[in-house]
Amino acid sequence: MQTLSKSVNALNAQIMAGDILGAFERFYADDVVMQENENEPVVGKVACRVNEEAFVASMTAFRGAQVKNVLISDGIAAIEWHFDFDHAQWGPRTYDQVAVQRWRDGQIVNEKFYYNN
Repeated sequence: MQTLSKSVNALNAQIMAGDILGAFERFYADDVVMQENENEPVVGKVACRVNEEAFVASMTAFRGAQVKNVLISDGIAAIEWHFDFDHAQWGPRTYDQVAVQRWRDGQIVNEKFYYNN
C-alpha cells in the first residue's frame, strides 16, 4: 500500500496538471464528506462528484495551481494551495485555500476547504 505522503503528492500532482475530476475518481472514497468553509457538508461520492463536475465545467481558464505547504500526520493531510483560474459565474479567481483531508485505506473520507475570496 502506498504511504499517505505518496498518495497526497500524487493527488496534488494530478490537480496541478488540471486533472481535477481524474484525481477525484482516484483518491476519494465512496462515503466521502466534503465541506467548503462553514457551508453544509456534502455527503457521498455521487453528490460530491456532481459539485466537482459543475465546478470544472464552469472554469473557462485554468492558469494553474501551486502547493505552498503540506502537513501530514497520522491519517490527516493539510495542503495550502494557491489557485489561479477564471470561472463563468465568478470571473477571475486568484486565491489561497487550505484543504484538510482525513484519509482511510488510501482514499479521502473527509475534506474541508478553508478560504476567503
